[in-house]
Amino acid sequence: MENKEHLKLIVEGCVRGERKSQEALFKQLYGKMLVVCYRYINDKDAAQDVLQDGFIKVFDKLGVFDFSGSFEGWVRRIIVNTAIDSIRKSKKNPFLSDQDTDFKQEAVDEMVEKEEVEFKTLKAEVALEAISKLSPAYRTVFNLFVLEDFSHREIAEMLGINEGTSKSNLAKAKMNLQRILTEKFKYIES
Repeated sequence: MENKEHLKLIVEGCVRGERKSQEALFKQLYGKMLVVCYRYINDKDAAQDVLQDGFIKVFDKLGVFDFSGSFEGWVRRIIVNTAIDSIRKSKKNPFLSDQDTDFKQEAVDEMVEKEEVEFKTLKAEVALEAISKLSPAYRTVFNLFVLEDFSHREIAEMLGINEGTSKSNLAKAKMNLQRILTEKFKYIES
């Protein structure tokens, strides 16, 4: 309870424009939110830029946060949306499709429905490294679905694509991750 009260005091200070409160909030969330940015943006400098833009939005919108839900979750959603906006700006529409166009929809649907336990058992560093090698479209859908727990309908609305494209990009992301990880572990074993 004390943490929530302390957080509330910091947020109220930020709303009043107090620099010490803003600095305290930034320091408290910086590391976690930078990891979120790295899930979407491969380039270190670009990820830090996205984080900076995201925090500007957080500070602008702090007055509307009502403490009815998780503050960290609220901030994470703003950071994720900022990362997605950044990807959108960098390419015409990177979410529609990528290189792999020879997919049959039945195979995509079957792959999407399967639970892939191996993703949960990987060490975080190895998984994040592999995820960072995916194309922006695949990486974004994978992160939103697997790590952020959004539905395909929500992802489609966020990215301006249809649900089928979201499912397809997730299936292709999983296949590419499997290929990346297989190659990585083959190289390690050699």
